[in-house]
Amino acid sequence: MRELTIGIVQFGATQDKKENLEKIKKLIGRRKYAEIVVIPEYSNYHFVGLSPEKSYELAEPLEGSFITSLQEIALSHKIYLIGAFLEKSSFYPKVYNTAFLISPEGKLIGTYRKIHLFDAYNYKESDYVVAGNEPSKVYDIGKVKIALSVCFDLRFPELYRVLALEGAEVFIMPTAWYSGPLKEETLSLLTRARAVENTSYMVVACQFNKTFTGRSSVIDPFGTVLTDLSIGEKYSEISIDLDLVEEARKTIPVLFLRKPEIYCPKICGHYRVL
Repeated sequence: MRELTIGIVQFGATQDKKENLEKIKKLIGRRKYAEIVVIPEYSNYHFVGLSPEKSYELAEPLEGSFITSLQEIALSHKIYLIGAFLEKSSFYPKVYNTAFLISPEGKLIGTYRKIHLFDAYNYKESDYVVAGNEPSKVYDIGKVKIALSVCFDLRFPELYRVLALEGAEVFIMPTAWYSGPLKEETLSLLTRARAVENTSYMVVACQFNKTFTGRSSVIDPFGTVLTDLSIGEKYSEISIDLDLVEEARKTIPVLFLRKPEIYCPKICGHYRVL
């Protein structure tokens, strides 16, 4: 059995970057066996209540102290560390919402800038953030192939189908899912859908506070919720069976039974099944 142990950090970021970093350090300090640890979106700070100009002032480049500190954490624990933070851009006063992948050697080996911005429910993320313009790469980290997405991306199934067709076995999604009527149910519904329709694992690390739902989770390729962190600031680990991806793809071969030549020849007809 190919087994992978994943750690999930669920916490509520403030606008104090040092405080947020200390929370992350403390929670990851509870790690026992995790090979990959995932932290939420907006992990350096959230911009709720800030002006775009103030948010830009707080943002940092990839070479800044926040990512450098996370690289040190990854190195000290010998883990892959994944999350998303607000990265300073050249488009003042807007920033990037950037997911990152740090290796157990403390190297920044991958980034993905959120494509789909949360302009819904009377929020306007695009007032603060510049959208990315390309999907995550699929990263082969030896034991498993992973791909990154961020929060509102979850509502766009095309993105995940492309990543699955390119070989992703585990989708990893840092998020700060806004609270509101039926929002927790929607998060659960969509994460299970993305997993089962692509016969892939879905890993979600979400912020929790008065603004964000919590409910970080891991979903297997058959759509089963393996863990749900509910509410509160916490750290949890779970071991997953990576062979279940192959089993699911043989049992429910949706990636092979597609007929893109009929319904999307201009969009996805050129993707081949791996």
